[in-house]
Amino acid sequence: MSDDGCAVVTRQLTRRFGKRVAVDHLDLRVRAGELYGFLGPNGAGKSTTLRMLCGLLEPSEGGGTVLGIDLVAEPERIKSVIGYMSQKFSLYDDLNVDENLSFYARVYEVPRAQREGRIAQMVRMADLTERERQLAGTLSGGYRQRLALACALVHAPRLIFLDEPTAGVDPVSRRNFWGLIRRLADHGTTILVTTHYMDEAELCDTLGFIYEGKLIAQGAPAVIKSDTFRRPVIEVDVEDLRRASDLLADWEAVEEVLRVGTRLRVVLAEAAAGAGDVKGFLERAGLGVRWAHDVEPSVEDLFVSFVDKERKARLREQLRALERP
Repeated sequence: MSDDGCAVVTRQLTRRFGKRVAVDHLDLRVRAGELYGFLGPNGAGKSTTLRMLCGLLEPSEGGGTVLGIDLVAEPERIKSVIGYMSQKFSLYDDLNVDENLSFYARVYEVPRAQREGRIAQMVRMADLTERERQLAGTLSGGYRQRLALACALVHAPRLIFLDEPTAGVDPVSRRNFWGLIRRLADHGTTILVTTHYMDEAELCDTLGFIYEGKLIAQGAPAVIKSDTFRRPVIEVDVEDLRRASDLLADWEAVEEVLRVGTRLRVVLAEAAAGAGDVKGFLERAGLGVRWAHDVEPSVEDLFVSFVDKERKARLREQLRALERP
């Protein structure tokens, strides 16, 4: 992907804390107007990357641009043109909804003549109408997240960074929040969101998988599934789930077995095998199989596969190092 039309570009972006490499030579491209999901487990380097992109943390090496602004040379300038919402966004509990929005409008230097209209727009967007006088500290988790997002958007930034914005929020509030994020992206706001929720990742236009500070895969979910993940995924409705799971886990043709409700989800190690092979294997073991179907791989299947591949590659490298004289 070229840099043209990109809101975020990094080249070999690296951050070290002492001897620990938190972000390792990251090359990232986020197109203007897209919803980009930055996916990885805790400690993978997601939040550290966002803090560098927001101008809050100086890179140890490498660089890049955010909305065309050099993140090494002009970090302060970046802060004024983006929106940023951290996991623990700093709302003021003793201020009400209107007062929090007014405070952030002044911080972001929204012109005085535009503040009232902009605040009213944010209240409507976040569905906080009739809660304008309610103290932020008395809002539920879902409404606090909406208010935090409204504060980050009050100055109408073209780019917003969201760092695990729904951590600790109930499923209904999470769904409502993501509906709001999707509408923002559809209206042209570029959004880079970090998450470790796989269902949220499915909603993004593009995904970047980060593990131990390295970008290990990147692309649209459908493209990654078709071009990168080539192992069949089978769902099986079978008697005696525990025994079936144990048998499949010991079969060399199987990479992973996961129980999903009353079914088993099986990732095969070889593309040559399929649903019929799994069904036949279980029936030969004396188990009754009601059905076995090929299904589309999920984002979770992709991520587990990428991480497992990365771990195996590093283990092989460690073994080679031990064998060297």
